Amino acid sequence: MADVAIGTTVRAHYNSGTYIGEVKEDRGERYLIEVLAVDKHPIQGDLHNPGEVEGVFFHERKALAHHEKMNVKKPAVRPFDETIPPYNESLKQAVDNYKEKLKAEDTAFNEKALRTLEGLEEKYYEKSYY
Repeated sequence: MADVAIGTTVRAHYNSGTYIGEVKEDRGERYLIEVLAVDKHPIQGDLHNPGEVEGVFFHERKALAHHEKMNVKKPAVRPFDETIPPYNESLKQAVDNYKEKLKAEDTAFNEKALRTLEGLEEKYYEKSYY
């Protein structure tokens, strides 16, 4: 991918989530990006054993916060030229999209991931939605 300029709005994949943000620094192999919106919520569970719930540590992953900075590898960054949604709305939409995906198939993994996501929503996100 071609380099993007400081101040460019981008979509970036980071730690199993996808975010919309602004490039703040070029750090050689990576960009420092400020989070402005959530495009895809991070995946719950063990990334090294996808779909497994037995005998693995089931990770709870929160979405990055509004204005949080992330250090993203350059190949995971793409220019973004659409309207940036408000952070609160984007977080709720990303959570709702992930919940729908998990509800689409009845598996032990999806059930546990859904419970984990709902726990995050109750503990952290509901305050952010409004």
